[in-house]
This record gives sequence, structure tokens and C-alpha cells, in this order.
Amino acid sequence: MGIESIKVQDNLYYLGVNDRQTEFFENMWPLPYGVAYNSYLITGEKTCLMDTVKVSKSDEFVNSVKNLLKDRKLDYLVIHHIEPDHSGAIPQILDLYPEVKIVGNKKTRSMLNDYYEIDSESFVEVKDGDTLDLGDRKLTFYLTAMVHWPESMVSYDEENKILFSQDIFGGFGTCDGGIFDDEINYEVRRSEFRRYYTNIVGKYSQMAQRAIARLSSLDIKIICPVHGFVWRKHPSKIVEDYTKWATYEVEEGVVIAYASMYGNTETMADHLARYLAQEGVKNIEMYDVSKTHSSYIISSCWDKKALVLGSCTYNNKVYPVMDNLLNLLKMQKLKNHVVSVFGSFGWSGGSVKDLKQFVEDGNFETTETVVEAKGRMKEDDDLALKQMAKEIAQKIKN
Repeated sequence: MGIESIKVQDNLYYLGVNDRQTEFFENMWPLPYGVAYNSYLITGEKTCLMDTVKVSKSDEFVNSVKNLLKDRKLDYLVIHHIEPDHSGAIPQILDLYPEVKIVGNKKTRSMLNDYYEIDSESFVEVKDGDTLDLGDRKLTFYLTAMVHWPESMVSYDEENKILFSQDIFGGFGTCDGGIFDDEINYEVRRSEFRRYYTNIVGKYSQMAQRAIARLSSLDIKIICPVHGFVWRKHPSKIVEDYTKWATYEVEEGVVIAYASMYGNTETMADHLARYLAQEGVKNIEMYDVSKTHSSYIISSCWDKKALVLGSCTYNNKVYPVMDNLLNLLKMQKLKNHVVSVFGSFGWSGGSVKDLKQFVEDGNFETTETVVEAKGRMKEDDDLALKQMAKEIAQKIKN
């Protein structure tokens, strides 16, 4: 006996599936709490499926579609986003409903062929502002290119005030019983939503800003994203958070990320943290980059004003795991931060030089003091860390 159909509204059903098996999203970002792939089915005068799910969950998903449609045909399949975690079940849907009309934009059509060798004669190409009349519902499409793929788009049901938002307003984590925002504690889940944003959408924050601004004129009562849960009670909460993250809004706080082989750089990080606390900085988070996945460090530093990077020297360069973090921070286009650096070396330096280059390349505001210790930290190094803490505190408080 299956779980009963989950109704969002009359003639609109939630068809999400939970994935607790995949260890890394995009084979890169950790999923300790899993992830949900959401789809929606309109069953009014015309039937319309909004996206599908990852191929590994397609059997469960297709069964849900069949159970809801029963003997009815599927009139339309809307593809808001062709990424395989939302399109993997398309071939099975086409096998079951060969007469279905596929709705997407020009880029969707070419990518559908690239991924699945599907070039359907029944493809309905939509442009920005076009509508699809389903009889009792009418969908208006808005192109949101590069949030976060070039074919990405959203659709809006004006009469029922529903936004089908694809990846925008989504988050990591499965729907553990609670499908709607009023059935869960968002504050407990918020960090996983921020991590999703910073890891997946962060690089495209300028495009996300444009999309959010474009959608701000719509009267949105319900948001149906393809990850996370359905926002039917307080959709403004996720819009506000996405706006903060997309505009790089930061708060007074410091993230210290360090790489240390034998504890010397770690000791410097501990001393710096203590001096920051003495300067009145209360929001301090510390990470050993060898133990904490970059996914979490990126998320933590996104909304804190200051980032401090410390690294030992390894083969005359920055420590390899720290180098990976630097590359990911560059890729995600971190902005609006004060970034300070420190490090240590044995017989020949290199790490601090690489860290300073990262600061220069990113055009970050930085502190005058840079600390580089030879071997173990000496008294002069400790005094310099104390001075660095003063400078960081002044910048983030101003």
C-alpha cells in the first residue's frame, strides 16, 4: 500500500521522491541528509507534468504518475531544467505517453537531444512571457538563463498564484514526512538551504539577483521548487534568504580556515581566534580544511564579513587541500569580504605568497598585517597575529 497522493491544491499534486543513497550531489557536494527531487502533476482540464526526477528514482516516480492519471492521457510535460536530476525519467514518461507534448525553450530543445537523443515533433517551444493554456490553469513562462544552466526557466500560475521555480528557492535535504514549509522547522534546515545555494547557485548570484528582481512583481502565495519542500505558508522566508545570499549580504563574523601538517599553523589559528574574541568578535567559526569538506566552509563564510586563510607550505606552495578551497572560492565568485592571510614554512616559503595572490586576484579588502612564521610561531609572530585581529575587528565593525 503506497502513500496517498499529496495534494498541493485541487488538481495539483506533489510527486517528489527522496534520495538517501547518493553520497555526493553532482558527485561533489556531500549529502548527509540526502536530497529530494520534486515534480508536480496538474490534473485539471488538461494534464501537465512539471519536470521529472533522477533516473535512479524513476520507477517510484513513474508509478506515482500512473496512479494519479489512471486512464487519462498526459497532455504536456514541462521541462523547466534539463539537468539529469530533474530529467532522468523523461524517456520512461515518453514510453508510457508517446503523444505527450514537451514544453521548453529553444535551449531546452537542443539539450534534450544532447542528453537523451530526443527531438520530438511535438515539442512546444516557448519564449519569455509566453503562456500555456491548460483550461482551468494558465502558465506564464519566465526565462532565468544561468540560474544555474542556460535553459533554466520558471513558470507562474497567475490565477492560483503559484510559482514553479525549478532550482531557485531549493535546498539540500530529503522531505522526511514534511512536504510543506508549515510541517517542518525551517530554522533547523536553513544551513542546508544556504549550503545548497552557495555550492550550486552561488557562482551565478548576479543572474539570481536579476531573476528574483524579475519575479518580485508577481503575487506569489505558493512556491513549488524542484528541491526542498513546498512553500505554501511563508514563501517570503525563502525569497528573503535567497535575496540575502544572492546580494552577498554579510554579518559581523569571521571564518578561519587553516591547513596544518604538524600543528604549527593550527596554533597560529587558535591564537588569532582568541585575539579576535578579545576584540569583541563573537561569531567565529574555525575549520581544518583537511577534515571539513569545502562545501561547508564555502557556506559558512558566505554570510560572514571576514575570512582568514592560513596554510603551511607544502612543496614550496600552499597546502594542496587549501589550494582546492581557494579554487572553489574563485569558482563560486565570493565577494564583499575582508580576507586576511597567515602561514608557516620550514626552510622555504610559498604558502603565504599563494594566499596573497588569491586575495589580489579576488580584489578583496584585506588587512595590512600578514603573518608568516618560520617553523614554530615566535613572539613577534604572536604580536603580529594580535595586530591582525585588531585590524579585522575594526573592518568588520565598520
